[in-house]
Amino acid sequence: MALWKRFWLLASVIWVVVCVLNAATILAFSEGEEAKAVQPLALAIAVPALLYALLWLYFRVRRK
Repeated sequence: MALWKRFWLLASVIWVVVCVLNAATILAFSEGEEAKAVQPLALAIAVPALLYALLWLYFRVRRK
């Protein structure tokens, strides 16, 4: 596995854990504000996917 993929995986795991903890905190301590917890969960999926796509494209272009 390429080094950039290993760093991406590490950063993604940390990012997802922090987002899930943020959403759990919102759900635990905010009464009636469950909709606010959706944004961190969406970002937990979107940011690592976007970062992977950008890094893949960068290294693909750089290789040629």
